[in-house]
Amino acid sequence: MGRRSLLRLLIALLGLLGAGPWGCGYHLLRGRQALGGARTVAIRGFRNETAQPGLDSLVTDAVHREFARRGDLRLVRDPEQADLVISGQVVRMQVRSRSFSSIQFALEYEVWLQLAVEVQRRDGRAVHLDARDLSESERYLASADLEVSRTNRQEALRRLAGLLATRLHDALYVGLIP
Repeated sequence: MGRRSLLRLLIALLGLLGAGPWGCGYHLLRGRQALGGARTVAIRGFRNETAQPGLDSLVTDAVHREFARRGDLRLVRDPEQADLVISGQVVRMQVRSRSFSSIQFALEYEVWLQLAVEVQRRDGRAVHLDARDLSESERYLASADLEVSRTNRQEALRRLAGLLATRLHDALYVGLIP
């Protein structure tokens, strides 16, 4: 083995030692360890505290799809059989004009959505989630045709629900780290 090969091997070994749990302080959590031992989750229907009809089912469906897509936790219907129970509310939806034409017609709107989510462990302890992860906004195009504007807003809300469901899933990992 040449001098260069030995030097490369030594550098690689030092890199591995530095990347371990005794090195920089970061380490990977896998499987049940990352989820605090949780294997199953029940998702209760979200409540809609806004004037926009249908947001409760839009958000609930997005959360179900995200957890089913990720597959880290098995979805169960009965909250009594779940290691984690997720429930929440759509607490705020706000629409405002964001850009205007030269004669003051709205060209773009922004819709803002905020969720309040509670996660309970089987033993009754709550899982803390950062509320900043559970609100976001999305822009959509205005149109002189009211049906087109309504469809654009609905698509923006669908994208927001999917994004917030992803953030909820990710925030759950942070909240469950032992």
